[in-house]
Amino acid sequence: MNTALREALVTQPTDREIRVERIFDAKRERVWKAMTDPKQVAQWWGRGNKLVVERLEVERGGHWRFVEHADGQEHGFEGRFREVTPVERLVQTFEWDGMPGHVILNTTTLEDLGDGRTKVVAVSFFFTTEERDGMAASGMADGLNQSYRALDALLAREP
Repeated sequence: MNTALREALVTQPTDREIRVERIFDAKRERVWKAMTDPKQVAQWWGRGNKLVVERLEVERGGHWRFVEHADGQEHGFEGRFREVTPVERLVQTFEWDGMPGHVILNTTTLEDLGDGRTKVVAVSFFFTTEERDGMAASGMADGLNQSYRALDALLAREP
């Protein structure tokens, strides 16, 4: 399949969740590295815009902070890792500087499909339905698909 045309499947399975599924044409270990190595994260996260990875401590209790630079603005995002199971699962908090105190819990799992492809499933759990609805209405699906296309490009060019 042409990954440039591939879109993430975004659903709302409960009144406080957003679930995202996407298949990548790379082995699970390779996708994991792209999601946990600061130099690689800077190349795809943030829709492909300039991204400064200020901190990425991929361990339980570790802090992460990214600042995206787009259209003359800066957007900071950060959180803490609650669980890290290498190549399989990340559980972390997520907070945008523009809405302090609105913390999301993200659980990302990487499933080895056995044929050189990996299914990534990300479930975001919100404190309220209104917060979930606000995120859904923010254009997050478009931004996520832009980031995932940038990740496809990274996975295609780096072993």
